[in-house]
Formats: sequence, C-alpha cells, structure tokens
Amino acid sequence: MKKLYGQRAYVQSAGVRNDMEIDGFSVAVCKEMGIELSRHRSRSFEEMQEWGDDLSQFDLIVALSPASQRMALTLTRFFHLDVEFWPIVDPTAIGDTREAKLAAYRQARDMIRDRMVARFGPPSEPGAQDFTPPASARR
Repeated sequence: MKKLYGQRAYVQSAGVRNDMEIDGFSVAVCKEMGIELSRHRSRSFEEMQEWGDDLSQFDLIVALSPASQRMALTLTRFFHLDVEFWPIVDPTAIGDTREAKLAAYRQARDMIRDRMVARFGPPSEPGAQDFTPPASARR
C-alpha cells in the first residue's frame, strides 16, 4: 500500500493470530518489487488494540481470509467502518518445489496489488506506475 500510495492513508497490518515472523517467501517476492518486508512483524487484532490502535478510528478493514473477515466483523460490530473481503489465494500450502512456492506467492502478491489498484485507483507515488515484478520474476 505504501509503495503505491505513500502517505495518503494510515495503514496497519494485522491478522487473526500473531505469527511474528513474516514468511520468507513473502519477503522474497515482495523484494522483487522493491518492497522490504524483512523487518516487518505481524500482529493480531488484539495486539493492535493493546498497542493503542483504536479500530474505530479506521475507515476500512481489508480482510484477506474468511477467518480475518469474521474477526474484523466481530470486533467492529459497534463501529461505523467498512470491512471488505478480498478472496486472495493462500499460497502457504501450494507447490512442492521452491519455484512452485514462489510462483504461488507471486500470484497472491499480484492479486493483492491488482485489488488495491482497482479499489484505490492508480498509484500516486513516483515510480509506483512501474510496480510490476521484473520479467525474470514472472513465470
């Protein structure tokens, strides 16, 4: 989101549970596009609230899994904000080889990027128009 739209919006990443470490395949396929995730840490909705993020201050929650959609709807039932479900393929169980796994993660990454552009419009950050993986990464 920040790569495409910069500081236009305040964005936080949260999930149903806290896995702390970001999946190495996610780090690899995002690095292909100039996005650095290696220092990123995931956190749960509960941790987000414990650390001071008030869900009522957000306008939108984008859920990428049915479980996160259910959790978001439960946590926000008394707030006026939208929860959108973007059905993105879960790449974690796809592929037997490293290349097959990377291909599945690239597919998920590209689905998320395409949904962001469809929802929020053309990228506004300089260079974000070229937000496509190098040809060597597209297979």
